[in-house]
Amino acid sequence: MPQALVQTLSACLGSAAFSVLFNIKGKKLFLIGAGGALSWIFYLLVREFSGGSALAGLFFSTIAVALLAEISARIIKTPVITLLVPMLIPLIPGGDLYRSMTFLVQNDMASFADSSKFTASEAGSIALGLLLVTTLMQIINKTLGYIHQKKKKNG
Repeated sequence: MPQALVQTLSACLGSAAFSVLFNIKGKKLFLIGAGGALSWIFYLLVREFSGGSALAGLFFSTIAVALLAEISARIIKTPVITLLVPMLIPLIPGGDLYRSMTFLVQNDMASFADSSKFTASEAGSIALGLLLVTTLMQIINKTLGYIHQKKKKNG
């Protein structure tokens, strides 16, 4: 099997398995698995088209998955966080964090500093993507609420 397909299936199963730990069932579990796979597909595609940039892959993948979670949560009437956190599991830079800690334990401070800086940049890319989508959704919700109130008031 091609490596990208194996990675995508692993992302799907990993997200779904993480959800099972929190007793999530039914259509939410399926949606989370699909979201985990989507997060990894977006990551791979953006990396491919951005010249191998992991930071761009994480940023745009986070935006795609956060939008999916925001929209899906409203459709199935569930908290966004219930869907979003498990969908983001494949994007967590655990391997890079492990490498950073290995350099620290081995007292290789130059490699630790470089690796830690990159890991922090990856976490920042994810956080920035979440911040962007969350802020955008709040602006949209407040605007729609204002419009709804205005219509209700005017009759």
